[in-house]
Amino acid sequence: MKHTFKILLMGLLAITIVSCSTRKVTRVSPDETIDLSGRWNSTDAKTTAEAMITQALSERWISDFQSTHNSEKPTVIVGFVQNKTHEHIDAEIFIRDLEKAFINSGRVKLVQGGEKREQLRGERADQQDFSSPETIAKWGREVGANFMLQGDMASIVDTYKKEKVIFYKVNLQLTNIETNEVVWLGDKEIKKYVNK
Repeated sequence: MKHTFKILLMGLLAITIVSCSTRKVTRVSPDETIDLSGRWNSTDAKTTAEAMITQALSERWISDFQSTHNSEKPTVIVGFVQNKTHEHIDAEIFIRDLEKAFINSGRVKLVQGGEKREQLRGERADQQDFSSPETIAKWGREVGANFMLQGDMASIVDTYKKEKVIFYKVNLQLTNIETNEVVWLGDKEIKKYVNK
């Protein structure tokens, strides 16, 4: 009986200790740099987006295109950014910032690609059967892209005992769809030292 009571008392004590520990969550600015694990994080995505935006919009590919196309804005479609790193990274986080900068600059047009384009085409197909004739989106009116943005992300991890260095490199390239000419290359490197 005493043994059972001791076990019960120890169990209650353990439950009390666990329930007394609280977790605190604090809201912080998205601009604040917090790096808990050393892995790719929001700060890395943001600095990559900023570097790529600066590079892409300051290079001459836009003015070269406009000089041969009556000052027309170039149209870009985003292709695939391959993740070759050792961890899961969603490239869309920094690609969306780059797309937003293209549009907000007023110098580049952007068309949907991939799954989003297929969703739009599916909606257009549905409209042919279910929408009134005066509101149907017509087939064959899509804007063709002049350039495709593609890229890859790679990483190298070097470890020794409790130390680790992680090197990330993001490469983007813009290719003329008609000629296959690469008109812009951009990259961003990030290196992190982690001491456990």
